[in-house]
Amino acid sequence: MKKWLKIPLIGVSTVLIAAAGYVASVFLTYSRIEDNVTISTEGNAESPAETGEEYTAVSYNAGFGAYTADFTFFMDEGKESRARSEESVINCISSIADTALSFEPDIALFQEVDTDSTRSFHVNEANLIRDRFADSDSFDDVFTQNYHSAYLMYPLTKPHGASNSGLLTESRFHITSTLRRQLPIAEGVKKILDLDRCYAVSRIPVENGRELVVINLHLSAYGTDAAQGNAQLEMLFEDMKKEYDKGNYVIAGGDFNHDFTSASKEYFNPGTDKTYSWCAPFPDDIIPEGFIKCTDYSEGMMHTSRYTNIPYSEDSFVVILDGFIISDNIECTYVQNIETGYLYTDHNPVVMRFRLKD
Repeated sequence: MKKWLKIPLIGVSTVLIAAAGYVASVFLTYSRIEDNVTISTEGNAESPAETGEEYTAVSYNAGFGAYTADFTFFMDEGKESRARSEESVINCISSIADTALSFEPDIALFQEVDTDSTRSFHVNEANLIRDRFADSDSFDDVFTQNYHSAYLMYPLTKPHGASNSGLLTESRFHITSTLRRQLPIAEGVKKILDLDRCYAVSRIPVENGRELVVINLHLSAYGTDAAQGNAQLEMLFEDMKKEYDKGNYVIAGGDFNHDFTSASKEYFNPGTDKTYSWCAPFPDDIIPEGFIKCTDYSEGMMHTSRYTNIPYSEDSFVVILDGFIISDNIECTYVQNIETGYLYTDHNPVVMRFRLKD
């Protein structure tokens, strides 16, 4: 009898030792990219921006190429942990790039663009988007790593795996430099889900001698509390204010992982009692003087993100997470969240037209 007891005990011990070794390896290999890293520019754009001209900017979270309209994600109480196939990833990312290009953007900001991830079949999505834009016109582009993780062994039947993802900025104007600014993140175990959060600060010369400073961002979502979310925004606004005080033009766009209008949750989901850390009301009171949150939608309210616990339907929980904040020396002439049916990602794009004031 004692011999038979030893067999399951050995099995359990082996599993526990393997699990402990895996957890230890995740923490021992943990590292973050340093702050204030200069990122190189690729492409062939040459022109500066000009005052008085109307330009178009697009922000679009690519959702790592996995989120077809019927995709559900395990971290959102759904079932799936990876894209359906390599072909599906290529189709989603190519369609996202084509959708953005259909608005004839002068600046396009993409978030959650994978370069070598298990979840997206190791497709280099940044190169797919770059190639689409290069085929259409002369663009400069900058890729900034915003997330990486060790191999996540969950779900056990099809692990999410290792992830490498980031922010891609495309510009018809020449980008003279880009600085990667590291964001404050959660401490303890939560930090494993939030590696290398940052925003990318790109500089574009303006013909009047000033600069157009474009910030591409994707703030933290899972496990974020109000203090961490506000700390990230306060850092962002501090950098924006410094540029504004120099006389520069400033545009910050992307996925803020806050209810961008502060009231879209109730607008699109009347009577809901659901609360999620990634759609807490935007703290408007910390926006510094001289900046405008672009929420005066030209064609009415449209959500930009869905909760992926179920396939997209009229019962889906939806909210506005994405948008633009601009300095008041920029005139926003049009802004609209665009309905796409969430065919290629769990986000809708935001389109803004603007002029730099003289």
